[in-house]
Amino acid sequence: MVQSTSLNRRRFMQLLATVAAAYPLSGLSENRQQALVSNHVSKEPWVTISSVQEHLFPADKNSPGASDINALLYLQNMMATPDFDKERAELIHNGVGWLNDLAKQQHSKTFIQLDSTTKENILRRVESSNAGSRWLSTLLTYLIEALLSDPVYQGNPDGIGWNWLQHQPGFPLPTENKKYFKIGKNRYRHTKA
Repeated sequence: MVQSTSLNRRRFMQLLATVAAAYPLSGLSENRQQALVSNHVSKEPWVTISSVQEHLFPADKNSPGASDINALLYLQNMMATPDFDKERAELIHNGVGWLNDLAKQQHSKTFIQLDSTTKENILRRVESSNAGSRWLSTLLTYLIEALLSDPVYQGNPDGIGWNWLQHQPGFPLPTENKKYFKIGKNRYRHTKA
């Protein structure tokens, strides 16, 4: 029975990632896009990453979107943890450059200046390369984590993702001083024998 539940969760996560990647930004208004440019989003690469996140995981009347789940703040916080992989951070930053270079080359505009259909086409082009596919996969991973993580990590505010999915989180929930990277630091690192 436990194995069946695990398989269902795995299939759900695969489905969620697929739907998020394929779903265009059609419902995101211009005003909402402008509202994304706040204090923690006002500089590159964050402006572009936020726009990509909204495109990959847009809100609609029945579900939260990337800004609702604090996807950008979650990603920024994860990247600031002591054990965040430097190569992954480099990939995230470099991907913004690749994306904007392609947008400028094809449309003489940055990614955030494009309409949703053109953004979708540009992202599909990026997805066709190995590095671009890895970049988008990385962003999707952190989107899903922001949707499902404990709010102590700055994603999923007030459990909005849990509520949407009708998920009951396990207890006890972590506190600020019990975040994974603050406890058992050596527990998550491999030691040489």
